[in-house]
Amino acid sequence: MTTKPKLLKGFRDYLPETMISKERMLRQVSRTFEAHGFAPLQTPALEYEEILLGKYGAEGDKLLYRFKDLGDRAVAMRYDLTVPLARVVAQYADLEQPFRRYQIGTVWRAEKPGPGRYREFMQCDVDITGSTSILADAEILAAGAAVLTDLGVDSFVIRVNNRKLLNAALARVGISEAVLVKDTLRIVDKLPKVGVAGVQEELARATGLEAKAIDGIFEFLALGGRSDAMSLLDRLAPMMAGNEGGVIGLEELRQLLNHVKDMGLEDRVEVDLSIARGLDYYTGTIYETFLREKEGSGSIMSGGRYDTLIGVFRKQPVPAVGISLGIDRLFNTLLDLELVKTTRATADVMVAVFNAEAVSTAVQVASELRSAGISTELYPAPDRLKKQFKYADRKGIPIVILAGPDEISDGTTKVKNLVKREESTIQRTRLVEHLKNL
Repeated sequence: MTTKPKLLKGFRDYLPETMISKERMLRQVSRTFEAHGFAPLQTPALEYEEILLGKYGAEGDKLLYRFKDLGDRAVAMRYDLTVPLARVVAQYADLEQPFRRYQIGTVWRAEKPGPGRYREFMQCDVDITGSTSILADAEILAAGAAVLTDLGVDSFVIRVNNRKLLNAALARVGISEAVLVKDTLRIVDKLPKVGVAGVQEELARATGLEAKAIDGIFEFLALGGRSDAMSLLDRLAPMMAGNEGGVIGLEELRQLLNHVKDMGLEDRVEVDLSIARGLDYYTGTIYETFLREKEGSGSIMSGGRYDTLIGVFRKQPVPAVGISLGIDRLFNTLLDLELVKTTRATADVMVAVFNAEAVSTAVQVASELRSAGISTELYPAPDRLKKQFKYADRKGIPIVILAGPDEISDGTTKVKNLVKREESTIQRTRLVEHLKNL
């Protein structure tokens, strides 16, 4: 009896032609983060259910994959990389603070699959814990911007806001109860997806807010649009007067913009009061990043400050700020912009096997090239040469090396360039040098 091969709904396979380019992109991401002083961290896919529950809000909790393991323990698959980081920082008291880490890993959310939306996907986070300084917020922003720049993405904008400002704005229209504030912000966060009318309708239905309060919220969100950052903050000052959190949020945003200017990133950053971020744990600065020519595709990088989350796991609160890169969305964007190209080959060279008597020479040549740092695939059998060349061509391997009886006797190899459709005969002693020049 055979089993029909099929994928679980909401999941997908990544074949080599996708994974090769994707892994190369991830290696560049790692290099960029390490160049900014961040160290790699890995956490398990499974956590105790209690670690994750209650950290994302009611909607987030519904999307957790939860079950009992064989030891009858209540466990859950990680929803993001931030809560596991909070657990790590709380658990390992000897971590040097400030602690700078990045992590690339798969996360799982039991949400309804749709175009570009899967139940399993990859995130890449970079965070600083143990510092209340807004310079840490700016460092996170700078690292995120550097990743995009290093990947060749030029036309992007990082939109920033501060949760303290949003909380103060809600207080002005009579919304101060903690649960209602969180519910309101989760709905406002849907603005890019469902539009103004959709958010207004859901606010009225789900929170019971009166029309006057909803209008007041949107009057604040529309203030200043997405530009004239410092003048916008000046106009907000009278509105925040008398609200301690609002005054602090305004000053934090002003400091962030000053640091951004010193970093030479002022053209990359805009203040957008409609940025809300839906997760409950954000407390200060919040970010979302968009490609200017593909804004409808959603944010490719987002995050913010979460100063109370780690305190859930230990007596003393530990301040933290971070940003998360949506790897799959970014990779698809790079493909659309032709900044990466898919390929089926990891090797630059393939060594063909002329016949059974030439196997030993082919093995030796492949070993010499690999020892010299040239990525080389050795064809595994003395099949017809036409078949071997066709295999290399279809995989996108540009160079094929071949040594038949004549080449073996005079110490040469044939080098076939499948891209230029050229062939040359090279002394074996000069083969490595020749290929490196190519």
